Amino acid sequence: MSTNSYLEFLGMLPSTPLQIGTVSGIVGDVATVVLPGGGVLVARGTAAVDDQVFVRDGVIEGKAPAMPPVFVEI
Repeated sequence: MSTNSYLEFLGMLPSTPLQIGTVSGIVGDVATVVLPGGGVLVARGTAAVDDQVFVRDGVIEGKAPAMPPVFVEI
């Protein structure tokens, strides 16, 4: 039986990550999303300013639940 090692390797890699962020601005159907770590990305989809959304591969997949911030003291 012949297998393609490269395809097997690609199968082990994780898929595109699902990220959560807050919409900071919208122009047309393109939203600017601020990630919790401070990063900014641009995504297509429907949302309103200040919505928390799930983003994967530059597309807004839906609204994310509002979660209160958690502070850990070290």
